[in-house]
Amino acid sequence: MNPLYKSLLLFFLNWLDAQLTILWVRLNIATEGNGLMAQLLNLGEAPFLFTKLAIGAFAAYVLYRCAHLAMARRGLRLVLGIYFALMAVHAFTGFSALGWRAPETVLAYFVQLHESVFAFFT
Repeated sequence: MNPLYKSLLLFFLNWLDAQLTILWVRLNIATEGNGLMAQLLNLGEAPFLFTKLAIGAFAAYVLYRCAHLAMARRGLRLVLGIYFALMAVHAFTGFSALGWRAPETVLAYFVQLHESVFAFFT
């Protein structure tokens, strides 16, 4: 995939993370895990969103401009992987908030499966 598209995807995921964080915090479903960002969110949504998007835009721009370097390409893949995992956390938060417990059941199954497989080899 083109580094420009990856950088734009990174910025979009950063924006989506910010919007979902505001939603979950305002609905008292979750809290902001980053202490500095939590303080900004306590000041209001605008300071939080501006800071979050500014940091995300800067990171996406730097990783795009340095895409000719292997470290930047790996870093961009790493950050995208982290954001995709974070989107899964947001999805589980939404499912839980809506009262749908199926994701928790599936997660518990895989945790139990992992423990069973580990016990088999020990």
